[in-house]
Amino acid sequence: MPVRRVIEVPGVEHSAPIPMGVRMGNMLFSSAVMGKDPATGELPSSPERQAELAFANLATLLERGGASPANLAHLGVLVRGDDMRKHVNDHWLRWFPDPNDRPARHTTVADLPGGMLVQLEAIAVLDTP
Repeated sequence: MPVRRVIEVPGVEHSAPIPMGVRMGNMLFSSAVMGKDPATGELPSSPERQAELAFANLATLLERGGASPANLAHLGVLVRGDDMRKHVNDHWLRWFPDPNDRPARHTTVADLPGGMLVQLEAIAVLDTP
């Protein structure tokens, strides 16, 4: 059985006792990745900035786990309101401009805590363990 390798994003750690992500073999799973600014540890109030930082934090998590957006198989998205979908889609289309080469995705409107407007949850598959 593969051993879990915990992956953290400095400045964006959870306050709960859970890792930001885990890699097992050739699979990488994230916990909730929020739009927190890693330089300040704060959530910006701007929806555009939170979406931008959530994708940047996910990119850092993927990189630290030996992956990239090309390895994403599924992206779960939680948004505080439907108005956040546009901001998520802006980054989604930058990451995945080819409609024939995108991961699966599901977006849900949720009552996110503490000023969060968006959370991302990813599953990536790497070529090698």
